[in-house]
Amino acid sequence: MTAKLPLHSARWRDLDGVTVDEVAALLREMAAAASPGSGDAWRRSWTNLAECLLDDGTVYVGAYAALPHLIEAAAELPPERSVEFWVDLGFIVTAEDRHPVPADLEAGFGAALRLAERAAVRSLLAGVPEEVATGLALSCVAFAGHHTAAALWSLAPEEPELRLMCRWCDADTEIPEFFVDLARPPFAAPELPDPARAGRGEHPWGAVAAALEREPLEETSGEGWEPFLRVARDVAAAGVPHETPGWAVLCLVACMVAVTGAPRPAGRKRARRLMSLTGNFRCWNCEQTWTIADGLAENPAGAEPRSRDTPAWTDAEGPGAEPKPAAAGRPGEAAARLRQDGDALLAADGTSWGRIWAFPGSGSVATGSVDSLAIVSRPGRPALVAGGGDKGTVFLWNPVDGRIVHAPSAGHPDRVSSLTALPLPGGAVHLASGGDCGTIALWDAADGQLLTARPEFGLPVREPAGHRPDAVTGMCAAALSDGRTLLVTATQRGAVRTRDPGTGEPVGRLNPYGRPIRSIAAVPVAAGHTLIAASDGQGGVEVWDPAVDDPWDSGVAVQLSRRALDDAGHRVAAVAAVPGPGRHLLATGDDRGGVMLWDLATGLPVGHGLAPSTGTAGLRAMTATTLHDGRTVLVVGSSHSRSLRVWEPESGALRHIALDVALTCLAAVGPWLIVGHERGVLGLPLTER
Repeated sequence: MTAKLPLHSARWRDLDGVTVDEVAALLREMAAAASPGSGDAWRRSWTNLAECLLDDGTVYVGAYAALPHLIEAAAELPPERSVEFWVDLGFIVTAEDRHPVPADLEAGFGAALRLAERAAVRSLLAGVPEEVATGLALSCVAFAGHHTAAALWSLAPEEPELRLMCRWCDADTEIPEFFVDLARPPFAAPELPDPARAGRGEHPWGAVAAALEREPLEETSGEGWEPFLRVARDVAAAGVPHETPGWAVLCLVACMVAVTGAPRPAGRKRARRLMSLTGNFRCWNCEQTWTIADGLAENPAGAEPRSRDTPAWTDAEGPGAEPKPAAAGRPGEAAARLRQDGDALLAADGTSWGRIWAFPGSGSVATGSVDSLAIVSRPGRPALVAGGGDKGTVFLWNPVDGRIVHAPSAGHPDRVSSLTALPLPGGAVHLASGGDCGTIALWDAADGQLLTARPEFGLPVREPAGHRPDAVTGMCAAALSDGRTLLVTATQRGAVRTRDPGTGEPVGRLNPYGRPIRSIAAVPVAAGHTLIAASDGQGGVEVWDPAVDDPWDSGVAVQLSRRALDDAGHRVAAVAAVPGPGRHLLATGDDRGGVMLWDLATGLPVGHGLAPSTGTAGLRAMTATTLHDGRTVLVVGSSHSRSLRVWEPESGALRHIALDVALTCLAAVGPWLIVGHERGVLGLPLTER
């Protein structure tokens, strides 16, 4: 008998609408089901109750009081009739959102789990359909208290793909063709570290070890599986101690499926697929190598990256291919892996790289989310960084320390979705901002004030008949050979206009095909001559010359090589100008995180580009800058993984930065990177300090 609270306990009497009578009725149904020839009406009642104990991944405190009664009743059922109960219970005890067990319930609930462990192992050894064998085996591991059982929530071997979480940068790595039937192991079984040390006294796993001892797995499953069977036997004989490596526990799970799954051929086929889980994978984002078990578990104990020389599978290759060590880096490639730790930026070895600072005023009620940034360069004076977001307010900061230069200026009735600096004749610099409702405002960068003397600014921009104001998705400044600077604005529905920065009136139009615009950038190609590049909603890129009046006249603009784009499978989502010695290049990024560089004089790609990163949920932002020593760096950000990649195109050096914020936009000036995010703005150094 397990120690448990009586049915009348207030701890669980009103558990999310469950009444004492309902629980008592279920217990009576389960007691009746223990008799030969009885029905299974209790299963429907249990399913309804389980939905109350576990609601959308949340386990309520009352469950710890109610479950000991139900576990004791299920343990009395014939082994083959309680399988679904144990699998459901495994999900409950491994749910991500679990309240801690209250002190007065801990002893009773712990005793109930030990009873569940014995009963579930008995059900497994009685033989189960192979499609539920994996869930039952992992539930047995859950009741034993091993963290690897959390794989219940992510493991679906009936599907071909496998999704894993990197413990370094929190990026998801998806291996599309992982679960394949293998005739022989693709790798050698790792050595189990001294399993005999961790025995935990009397436990039900001795029967599992004996069953595996009797199983001629080598003969029935194919050559090369015996070492995996030996590991599984050792883990079972020791009682699945908590410190057992996760890969070894998954090896035990696979062998249990081979022995108990029915029919036997199907069970062994599934076991061979599961055995691949004892290997390693390499994160697409930070290139760290981990055991697959660490990528599946919720909080893997003692998870540490493996050596870069450890053979591993990647998002491009699964067990159908030979696992390979990490490819050697290009000459000069950096191996820095940086992560945010409070206000510090730490290297992989824990040493300090530099300080991260939050910009004063950002993250307040006034700023909210900062969705757009721009660098304001002023002749003979320090550069500033401008930011705006969902509150319609524009801030100006010093990028070196984040100090507010001018009081925040309100002038937008809507969210500021884009910003750009406008250098004007005589050294003056204005700042233009675009909003979600088509609002365009002009600001004086010297004092941060809205230029109210020009009433056309701050009002929705007038468009030709039939075009209502639309969200401004991008802005940039275009220099012309006659000394003028034009403001270029793009909208979500494809209206791209060149405008007089003194009046806001359109003076020309680009994008004659009218495709929706996702991103826009100005790329200097000669002294006083700028081309405009834009990515459209179909993954293409258009290049325009704002110096010509006819939108159908290409001027000096050369389109990007369609063949090069198609050969690379590069569907462009974002564009950015990349400064360099002697010339600017155009960077294009796709939704997989891949980046290509282009020479706008020829329309051809330059260099090798940055490899795609299929774990990201879409390329969010790009920016480029020149460091004090002349090196050019391009920063690519993804809000999905909250991570940045800092790439030096010339040397191929690549650094990874993991942040604690979901980024929205990027800007850079010299060695400083500015990160806009959902709660404000961060600054961090691009060079070690």
